[in-house]
Amino acid sequence: MLVSIKKLFFTITLNSALFLILIIGIQNSTNKIKVKLLIGETVNLPISFIIGMSFIAGSISGNLLTINFNSKKSSLKSN
Repeated sequence: MLVSIKKLFFTITLNSALFLILIIGIQNSTNKIKVKLLIGETVNLPISFIIGMSFIAGSISGNLLTINFNSKKSSLKSN
């Protein structure tokens, strides 16, 4: 359980740092596009922000999928 908490803390810390670097890095971005969603469209967003946020979202979801929150041990012991 302690390993899961450490991995979750590391994931949140790393991706928060990446998000801050992303925000600082897109300050002078001039290329902007709209993202088409199922419901409608977003406002004009810098391309680097869209790519960076998709990378961060993939990193978060990939790391959270590998965390095992079950505290029960597998019963592979011989009786």
